[in-house]
Amino acid sequence: LSHVCCTSHVVVRWLEISSRFEEISVYWSLFWTFAKVGVMTFGGGYAMLPILEREVVDNKKWVDDAEIMDYYAISQCTPGVIIVNVATFIGEKLGGRWGGIIATLGVVFPSLLIITLLAALLSEFSHIAAVQHAFSGIRICVCIFIFNAILRLWKSSVKDAVTCLFFMTVFVASIFLNISPVIYVVVAGIAGILLHRFVFERSKPPAA
Repeated sequence: LSHVCCTSHVVVRWLEISSRFEEISVYWSLFWTFAKVGVMTFGGGYAMLPILEREVVDNKKWVDDAEIMDYYAISQCTPGVIIVNVATFIGEKLGGRWGGIIATLGVVFPSLLIITLLAALLSEFSHIAAVQHAFSGIRICVCIFIFNAILRLWKSSVKDAVTCLFFMTVFVASIFLNISPVIYVVVAGIAGILLHRFVFERSKPPAA
């Protein structure tokens, strides 16, 4: 009997250690993945969205296209940088509270390191023509990143005439009206609920 109890204790202890290693592996994967995304900090959060989608949707399969769109929308109307908020959401989903913290640390760590180095050097070298030309090229690259993000968001969001009309309405309003993006997001959420309830549901054929 004592031998059986000893064996059971060893098995339980081994399972606890294995579970702990799996947890640490998840944390490390979160930190490393978002650190790789954080390296591409040129141009801000929107320029990083295509890289983020490639890592967490295409490669890791942590979330799908619909989930990442929801995270974008929520992050847009909450305080903070959009890419940091998205990292927190995904980390929370995979690793709980600590997962959210570690994913957030991963995405901001490269920025902290790079900006600290640039702050020490930029004031001394910013007047050099080669440095100015380099930043001109970086700005063009950032435009491409943002354009790619827009294309992916368009393909997953604007799917029919109704959503296209809604897109054009918000687009024109954002050009001519000086309104906070939070208001657009809230109004769009309410409009989505109303459209689904009164348009899409009623257009469905009745069940046989």
